[in-house]
Amino acid sequence: MLPNKRTVGEAVADVVAGDIYLKKQKSDCFISSASPADHHPPSAMDCETNGNNPPEIDEDLHSRQLAVYGRETMRRLFAANVLISGINGLGAEIAKNLVLAGVKSVTLHDEESVELWDLSSNFFLSEDDVGKNRALSCVQKLQELNNAVEINTLTKKLTKEQLSGFQAVVFTDISLEKAKEFDDYCHNHEPPIAFIRSEIRGLFGNIFCDFGPSFTVTDVDGKDPHTAIIASISNDNLALISCVDDERLEFQDGDLVVFSEVEGMTELNDGKPRKVKNARPYSFCLEQDTTNFGHYIKGGIATQVKQPKLLNFKPLREALVDPGDFLLSDFSKVDHPQLLHVAFQALDKFRSDLGRFPYPGSDDDAQQLIELARSINDSMGEGRLEEMNEKILRHFASGSRAALNPMAAIFGGIVGQEVVKACSGKFHPLFQFFYFDSVESLPTEALSAVDLLSVNSRYDAQISVFGSKLQKKLEGAKVFVVGSGALGCEFLKNLALMGVSCSQSGKLVITDDDVIEKSNLSRQFLFRDWNIGQAKSTVAASVASTINSKLHIEALQNRVNPETENVFDDSFWEGLDVVVNALDNINARLYVDQRCVYFQKPLLESGTLGALCNTQMVIPHLTENYGASRDPPEKQAPMCTVHSFPHNIDHCLTWARSEFEGLLEKMPNEVNKFLSNPSEYAASMRSAGDAQARDLLERVVECLDRERCENFQDCITWARFKFEDYFFNRVKQLTFTFPEDSVTSTGAPFWSAPKRFPRPLQFSSRDPSHLRLIMAGAMLRAENFGITVPDWGSNPDKLAAAVDQVIVPDFEPKKGVKIVTDEKATSLTATSIDDSAVIADLICKLEACSEKLPPKFRMNPVQFEKDDDTNYHMDLIAGLANMRARNYSIPEVDKLKAKFIAGRIIPAIATSTSMATGLVCLELYKVLDGGHKVEDYRNTFANLALPMLTMSEPVPPKLVKHQDMAWTVWDRWSVHQDLTLRELLGWLKTRGLNAYSISCGTSLLYNSMFPRHKDRLDRKVVEVAKDVAKIDLPPYRRHLDVVVACEDDDDNDIDIPLVSVYFK
Repeated sequence: MLPNKRTVGEAVADVVAGDIYLKKQKSDCFISSASPADHHPPSAMDCETNGNNPPEIDEDLHSRQLAVYGRETMRRLFAANVLISGINGLGAEIAKNLVLAGVKSVTLHDEESVELWDLSSNFFLSEDDVGKNRALSCVQKLQELNNAVEINTLTKKLTKEQLSGFQAVVFTDISLEKAKEFDDYCHNHEPPIAFIRSEIRGLFGNIFCDFGPSFTVTDVDGKDPHTAIIASISNDNLALISCVDDERLEFQDGDLVVFSEVEGMTELNDGKPRKVKNARPYSFCLEQDTTNFGHYIKGGIATQVKQPKLLNFKPLREALVDPGDFLLSDFSKVDHPQLLHVAFQALDKFRSDLGRFPYPGSDDDAQQLIELARSINDSMGEGRLEEMNEKILRHFASGSRAALNPMAAIFGGIVGQEVVKACSGKFHPLFQFFYFDSVESLPTEALSAVDLLSVNSRYDAQISVFGSKLQKKLEGAKVFVVGSGALGCEFLKNLALMGVSCSQSGKLVITDDDVIEKSNLSRQFLFRDWNIGQAKSTVAASVASTINSKLHIEALQNRVNPETENVFDDSFWEGLDVVVNALDNINARLYVDQRCVYFQKPLLESGTLGALCNTQMVIPHLTENYGASRDPPEKQAPMCTVHSFPHNIDHCLTWARSEFEGLLEKMPNEVNKFLSNPSEYAASMRSAGDAQARDLLERVVECLDRERCENFQDCITWARFKFEDYFFNRVKQLTFTFPEDSVTSTGAPFWSAPKRFPRPLQFSSRDPSHLRLIMAGAMLRAENFGITVPDWGSNPDKLAAAVDQVIVPDFEPKKGVKIVTDEKATSLTATSIDDSAVIADLICKLEACSEKLPPKFRMNPVQFEKDDDTNYHMDLIAGLANMRARNYSIPEVDKLKAKFIAGRIIPAIATSTSMATGLVCLELYKVLDGGHKVEDYRNTFANLALPMLTMSEPVPPKLVKHQDMAWTVWDRWSVHQDLTLRELLGWLKTRGLNAYSISCGTSLLYNSMFPRHKDRLDRKVVEVAKDVAKIDLPPYRRHLDVVVACEDDDDNDIDIPLVSVYFK
């Protein structure tokens, strides 16, 4: 459900009154006013000034976006009114991203009618809309993305006074003179109105931002403040602070930090920010004289204080003359931004003089634009260019009328993010110009004016840039898109608009085994709330076909992995032109990468993480493959830290989720495993006979004996006992075993940083957090045992009364209890010399317990689901984590933050997804055109928060040389003959290679060191593989792959490619 406070009802009638598109609602309210002169949307601060009633945030819907922005930014967005003028492809992409983000209102302004050219980039439009107003034609489909956002339209000439009610205004198709007029108004308005002007012209684009004379950025990068655990502080002028060495410090010189929990030198706990100097990996100095402070004893945390940043934007009129530094995206094009700064002004002058764009391929028009550019450049004074690249200017002129979908996606993502910044102060704005081009995406073959002629199709804009030959290649392409989530939806939209796989000879296959969930709807824009529970790929394919009815698409629900190689078989991979990954996990990416290397298919890879996105081009024989480089694995906290010595909330949440899964899922599964076949289960435990088997049996016996629940009061008792065990008894035992004054074997204090000395919690039914934890635990335990929850179960007062009836036994710590402190330990279970005897006894107890159970009794395992706020899962995990944090004096978190960490939620926003897919599709032009060199391709890393965009040439594959041969990971040696092992050895010998070992899978088919292997030499390779390796070759498989170890004549090992023996 969308937030009730923001839902305006379901549209039942669409009318046009005057100049404004009115959407009548069931509640008989109107989103728009009846007259454009009275059109003044409320200010962004209305939710704060009109009473203390901020907009409600639907956390199920916006959870991934909340993980990026936080609640405060989301509330500001929910109060923001945005104008978008120019609903071409770029305007549509910006509108889509802002409506998904959940701004209060989006007003679309456009005086133009839909042309066939618009269908190349605006996915809201169809052939039926040609001749209609562009803004009005987009409203219905845009509204479907988020019914909580008000969609207004203006279809007549815009006046500057109409801008006064907006927090941000975006113009995508406006003359320079009009832009200066509007920007002056916005810049001088009180408060200032954020002004953004952006254009995409063929393979060229620009953005200009002016957020007013004094704009405050409240959070420059969106990262959590860095922290450090202190180990020592010196009494010096410029105090030296050393920190524990479990993690490198991320402080930088000039950062401000505050201190807490410092013992001894308590003067630092005053909350005053102090400046960092000489920051190093595990220490830093403080601009503070601590000579006369108390001597440091122990403890302490230093926390970064994030400082707001004030930006003074220049109005467009001034910035054109003095643009300052441009945001540079490609260091191979350092001179392009200045050139394009002039080129876009020249194009504006050309259009003003002639009333049209330059014609595609027209040398005369291109020359006229070049002359205009020269004139403008000469007036630039010190900022003028010494030389102007006429080739670039000719490309710019030729394609300037076209709005290409990939460019719209890229700039729609960037501009959408800039609007969010303007309305919230979150992240650093673009300051102030950005120019971009992708001329390297043009076909390698020179294009004539004839190639660029319109053919009266929806692809005319694209043809005017790339020519009709490449358009035919796009339409006939055979493409495999793996994944139909946020990236997959964007890709399908892009490919449909580009005309990829839109002829009878083309085909697009998309696969995804997932179903649609509510949390998907804030980014995966092809889905609607009525699609929840349906297959992602099926719905996405169906909607993509409405964008372009000629799209030849097949939707599958299979994972791409070794188990589905009967579906995605050799002929499937061999028939592809390109593979586009839209995945969200590393293992799947690596598998698809292996398949693409094996079949030598281009792989276009991308990924996002919040405001970050990256793209990687994997091109056969030109670039390294995806698996050639890996990110280091995430650092895992030692088991003993998580279980006994946590020092941050992440440790507490890791422990809480582990306990949830152990108690409510794994243990019920283990019980059911026993009940399904008691004799087999007992035999397996006896056979194991180790400490882990003993520990598992103890837990199963406990679950069916002492912890078995027959009614809801039993569930409450179970939850209350767990509270006592976790937060009182265990802490008492830990501090009994290791008192506060304990020392290590070296004489150092045991409880030194990062360890925190814990205190037991005293349960109170009057503490709401205690009671919520008991309620969640009892509810889920009742689910385990199939117990009906009484009506009073969720009533806090009645629950408290029931909890108070529970008699909790006293606890006394025991001597000799072993508590693991070794950070390298992987198990907390202690081995015993009589495990076998204990296991036998436990099996007897277990059999006795089972006799007391009802016939066919089974437990109901509870599988963790983070995205349902009514199922008590996150209530229990957040409650467990926060009580543990309270034990150790660690700051607690709310349920939403707990969901992000324990649920391992990947932060995601529509803007970075849009940008990533647009960048990939620019590369797709190159792949399908063919003939491009490695230096033409681009890998990209972008951070929209900063903003930063870095494009670089892909890394070539590692080259192995032998004699007159050379090969890379992309090479595979194929032998099209059903060879014997001896013949294979001879085949390799002709290449100067002495093979001494041949293997298939994990089995050794031949090794020269084993005399008996000589008996296999005259047998067929495939026959030996079936016999020795037990290879089961399916009917569709025509070859067998073997790995061969070789030496040269000097006994040097040579790594050779995989050898494929085609036996049929």
